[in-house]
Amino acid sequence: MPFAQIAGIGSYLPERRLTNAELEQMVDTSDEWITTRTGIKERRVAAEGESTSDLAAKAGLAAIADAGLAPADIGMVVLATSSPDLAMPSTACGAIAKMGVACPAFDVMAACTGFVYALQVATDAIAAGRARHVLVVGAEAMTRYIDFTDRATCVLFGDGAGAVVFSAADAPGVRCIRLGADGSGADLLTSGFGAANPPSAEACARGDGYLKMAGKEVYKFAVRVVPEITEQVVADCGMTLDDVRWLVPHQANERITQACAERLGVRDERVVSTIAGMGNTSAATIPLTLDGLYTAGNLAAGDEIVVVGFGAGLTWGAAVIRWTKEAC
Repeated sequence: MPFAQIAGIGSYLPERRLTNAELEQMVDTSDEWITTRTGIKERRVAAEGESTSDLAAKAGLAAIADAGLAPADIGMVVLATSSPDLAMPSTACGAIAKMGVACPAFDVMAACTGFVYALQVATDAIAAGRARHVLVVGAEAMTRYIDFTDRATCVLFGDGAGAVVFSAADAPGVRCIRLGADGSGADLLTSGFGAANPPSAEACARGDGYLKMAGKEVYKFAVRVVPEITEQVVADCGMTLDDVRWLVPHQANERITQACAERLGVRDERVVSTIAGMGNTSAATIPLTLDGLYTAGNLAAGDEIVVVGFGAGLTWGAAVIRWTKEAC
């Protein structure tokens, strides 16, 4: 049975930077308030006319090139997003058209846990022999769903995309995965229009399609579930947290990251934080953060990494990945 290893990685961030100072001019907030409560200093915003599939395609092509492959080598594309171009067709289909890739392609929607869910699909496809090279992308244009008069949400989210090529190998790179969901918390974090919230002139005027979040409840959920699933997935691999080189959590709020690290007893220098410069990029966060580690030369072959996400649904998931690429 073939295993999945990371063969290539890439990312794309829009050029536009939205700083806390700019937000001070838009809504009743301050740089101190945002920084103290979230750890965010700036976030990226997709350009006018730049869609989620555009971001995904740019990150995907970078990952394919890093793997030393051509677009024709990709046998499947799994795209995690909570900000699709449209309800249909899938954003993945839009992305493969822009990448020149021709293969099965589809979206996975598990909010900020989406990349980990997509990783499960990719490893299963490789293990079943259905594809030798699978491109997994996390791409978001979250600012399209934000009400910039709502200071509780507009300071948090940013746009971007990260992508990873997973290839068949004789030894495991993706070692263990755990996923979870609890639909009883579905109303705690919502966005967009759909069958249960159909668009209309009145609904648009009310702002019904904007992202809405019960922040305190999401915080309590995150600081409980992230340590639990992290410990579980590490134990599944017969490891302890001392064996883990890097903990790569979803970047939703720096206070959540710190609280989870404290509960796990993991030192700050082993917990990766990128939220200051990107904000919460939802499903794009984990691959963006991994690419940042890689391009900075902070990953070496044999490093054990835990990626862990949580988000709307409520969903959560974690994976242990052994880094098998040479240093950047």
